Amino acid sequence: MALYAVGDLQGCLSPLTTLLDHVGFDPLHDRLWLTGDLVNRGPDSIGCLAFVKNLGSAAQTVLGNHDLHLLALHQLGQPSKDKNIAATLDHPDAPELLAWLAHQPMLIQDTERQLTMTHAGIPPLWSDKKAAKLAQELEQVLAKPKTRQVFLANMYGNDPRLWKNSLDGMERLRYIVNAFTRMRFCDDQAKLEFNSKSAIDTAPAGMRPWFAWPTEKRKHRLVFGHWAALMGRTDDPQMIALDTGYVWGNHMTLMNLDTQVRFCCDIKGLVSQFDEPAFAAMSAKL
Repeated sequence: MALYAVGDLQGCLSPLTTLLDHVGFDPLHDRLWLTGDLVNRGPDSIGCLAFVKNLGSAAQTVLGNHDLHLLALHQLGQPSKDKNIAATLDHPDAPELLAWLAHQPMLIQDTERQLTMTHAGIPPLWSDKKAAKLAQELEQVLAKPKTRQVFLANMYGNDPRLWKNSLDGMERLRYIVNAFTRMRFCDDQAKLEFNSKSAIDTAPAGMRPWFAWPTEKRKHRLVFGHWAALMGRTDDPQMIALDTGYVWGNHMTLMNLDTQVRFCCDIKGLVSQFDEPAFAAMSAKL
């Protein structure tokens, strides 16, 4: 059995099926992790949701910020001016698929392989165990329609930016969801910063990419998406960045987490293969 992981689909199904065909993915034997943001910017969010759902136990996805935004619009009955989002919400299969999406986790772990996956990352103050526990807190809220609706109605906002164990209620949940789905830069106390979305060298004063702060709390390698500007590069072998911006005209990346080989599909449907040294050399030129 091979374990693969793929970066953000963003409503783009074609490159995913191209990549899975290229590696001979067999849902009877192989498994696929998805870093979240299955939906929104691309042309086929419904197709992405249906495809992943129909893979059953062969696929696992975490929730990303775009997934949660779509769930909020649906749950609260709010329209969208974005034509792709509006088409998704109006699709006859949307209620069933979004009900399925609402029950997907915030974090996935493979303890045997010592791997953890979230959409955006994990603050440097949290251990593998604590991150999993906090993810479960939010998943329990999303699992029930009444508590889900209250959470989604109050989800938006940047505060609190600083984690404290004493946080409770909506403030606690909002920090957790922002850390798992929106985080890019933070300081050494895990104070979050949301204005900067570009490359590592754009970090505001006192901030670093969340994965650049040293931590002895985590032992797992961390798989994540969300930050397309990284183009898969972190310069840390413990961090596996997989959102390489297909929806922005770049490519979609699928990685065999057992062999560390990456497969990149460009917008023409051409697939290139890289081992880790070759990928590092290629990404350094971008």
